[in-house]
Amino acid sequence: MFRTRFRDQIVAEFLPPSRARKVQKVVILCDGMPSIPSKQPLMEFLSRKGYWVIYPRYRGAWESAGQFLEKSPHEDILDIIADLPKEIEEIAFGRRFRLLPDQFFVIGGSFGGAAAILASLDPRVNRVIANCPVVDWNILDRSEKIETSKESYSEYIRDAFGNGYRLSEANWEKLRSGTFYNPWHHLTEITASKVMIFHAKDDPHVPYEGSRQFSELTGVTLKSLARGGHISTQYIVRKYWTQIKKFFDSARS
Repeated sequence: MFRTRFRDQIVAEFLPPSRARKVQKVVILCDGMPSIPSKQPLMEFLSRKGYWVIYPRYRGAWESAGQFLEKSPHEDILDIIADLPKEIEEIAFGRRFRLLPDQFFVIGGSFGGAAAILASLDPRVNRVIANCPVVDWNILDRSEKIETSKESYSEYIRDAFGNGYRLSEANWEKLRSGTFYNPWHHLTEITASKVMIFHAKDDPHVPYEGSRQFSELTGVTLKSLARGGHISTQYIVRKYWTQIKKFFDSARS
């Protein structure tokens, strides 16, 4: 596992493909929130499948600089894409990796599913996978009550995660606007062929109904699972890799 920094702020782990490939395909992984960075096994899985893998920490989260939600997290993903092609310099020993991407794919779950869907609006992004994504932040009151009894969710995050998230109350409240970091606000802009959603019907944290309605209105592919709860992205990618790879490969046309 290697580390680098984009835009002097965004710390990211990365792996090249286990074997050099003529076509350079990049997968960017978008974490949920709150969560502890733990997708290294998924990085290794995707590397073995022939992909460059970049696993960033959002601005204001964990090792990255800045304030969380000062900018929409999907903009961090687009900033990484904008920094490529380039030589990626590994932080510890200065080793350089030449990366000239032919295709970009984004995979995100839950909070990160919103980042994946919004990243699909950028023409440089070929396909995205959104696992149990937040498609509309109108669920905010419901989700806050499930996770904490504290009056302020940002206070809960500070207490529970310390400096893992530098999150102000004002930045958290931006999610209630309906326009900030909200896929639902961009319904008419979604290109259906670029997005595939996975969601379990019994998800207790992010309601399945939101993904169902989003899929009906936009035409994106929804893979409905009868059960599984708030399923991890690592599980989804491994379990349904054949379908996901076929979806990624369809970007050639």
